[in-house]
Amino acid sequence: MLHSKETLRKMYSVAKGYYCGGLASPNPFPVLDLRQSLSSSRKAPGYANPCRARSYTRNVLTGSSAADQEIVIALGSNVGDRIGSFDRALRLMKDSGIKITRHACLYETAPEYVTDQPRFLNSAVRGTTKLGPHDLLKKLKEIERDIGRTAGIRYGPRPIDLDILLYGDSRISTETLTVPHERIRERQFVLAPLVDLLGSSADDPMEKSWHSLSKCSGGFFDVWNELGGESLIGTQGIKRVMAVGNRLLDWSERTLVMGVLNLTPDSFSDGGKFQEVEAAVAQAKLLISQGADIIDIGAQSTRPSATRLSANEELERLVPVLDAITKIPEMEGKLISVDTFYGQVAAEAVKRGATMINDVSGGQLDPSILEVVAELGVPYVTMHMRGDPSTMQSEQNLQYDDVCKEVASELYARLREAELSGIPLWRIVLDPGIGFSKKSKHNLEIINGLGSIRKEMGKVSLGASHVPILLGLSRKRFLGEICNRADPVERDAATVAANAAGIMNGANILRVHNVRCGVDTAKVSDALRMVK
Repeated sequence: MLHSKETLRKMYSVAKGYYCGGLASPNPFPVLDLRQSLSSSRKAPGYANPCRARSYTRNVLTGSSAADQEIVIALGSNVGDRIGSFDRALRLMKDSGIKITRHACLYETAPEYVTDQPRFLNSAVRGTTKLGPHDLLKKLKEIERDIGRTAGIRYGPRPIDLDILLYGDSRISTETLTVPHERIRERQFVLAPLVDLLGSSADDPMEKSWHSLSKCSGGFFDVWNELGGESLIGTQGIKRVMAVGNRLLDWSERTLVMGVLNLTPDSFSDGGKFQEVEAAVAQAKLLISQGADIIDIGAQSTRPSATRLSANEELERLVPVLDAITKIPEMEGKLISVDTFYGQVAAEAVKRGATMINDVSGGQLDPSILEVVAELGVPYVTMHMRGDPSTMQSEQNLQYDDVCKEVASELYARLREAELSGIPLWRIVLDPGIGFSKKSKHNLEIINGLGSIRKEMGKVSLGASHVPILLGLSRKRFLGEICNRADPVERDAATVAANAAGIMNGANILRVHNVRCGVDTAKVSDALRMVK
């Protein structure tokens, strides 16, 4: 692929590479400050006396392991369909008996060592296997060949690269396999995904052993911090991205705006206005002209006590409008989200051009939607709600001792179900569910506490704490209560104020009825966030 003699010479001159190749309990752990974990030079609590890692002897390096071993596998790709190669690699690993239990975020990174080649996608997964380390290595090489990797120059372009980063609590050093390799310390494209798979709590025994393998008193957190840690993310060297079709979306560059298009007769703000195809298409064009990045089409009302439609009834409303909107030239470069909790509707919507699924139930009303979305390979918005629209505002579902902590815990449970169903973390968006199973004070606490929700999730999964957050508070009742505005349309100014606070506290996507106001809110808030 690289033809110049000078490039080849550089490739051959690079030092020999490495093979360096987890699973943590999803239960909450005692608090360890996330910021300290990622940016402080102090020792991370819990690592002063790291547990000792085992060294493998030759007689256990081949064959199957008697028990499942917890592993971390790194993924990289920089030629061809990079996202498609990752998806296929995950399927083939699953088919090989490797159970994937957690995903890191997705990173686009600049090539290192040999820089005259395309940018890489990098990530990592945790899981379990009964394969011995060398059998696992052999299986990963088979998967690489199946995806199209051939013998090439070290550090050169490749459609897929699968490396064992960690294998149980063992340190492995043989002629063909080193786990972990000493050069892991210098590689941001390896460390960023690896750290995502850990929690900021210090209480998980396996994670303690992994940290001890880092040869650093503060574990991999300190190794990552020495390279620059979170300050590196968003630079030309490494960006955290989301896979949307064959595109990569960097939601950290600016706040995205999702315009609401309700096809229902009874939605609280604009019910009945856009049921006809012509009216819906005109509204979609208006939202796009005002600057919407995403159009969110809903054919099922989820207001309190709404009557639930069947999947077929929902499709009867949705399909004609979706078919018409996907054909308009204004949709070029825009995303279409479909607001549904039915797997059947999700499948049909993506078949007809939708690029994202927005599920207010987080998989609780139709569990089949999780496996359906995993197979579809589209982003999935999972929202916090207790019960269903008919019961979510019951007294029982409105009880919280600490709303941010409990929303974080319950939303993380939804995220874990999605991951275990096969939806990678790099396709998940979190919605704290403003107005769903919440009183007015709960909504306000969540808007102010988005950072604490991220931090709470970071105790068990730093990767989960980094995923984009969608805020859907547009024109909602609690704003009317605060401002004494009975008509939802008169709540746009209040929506602007609440959304601005949300962005300043970490929201990445605004779901709004008035897109013009939403775009201006995002632009001003983003500019304020950039001020040092």
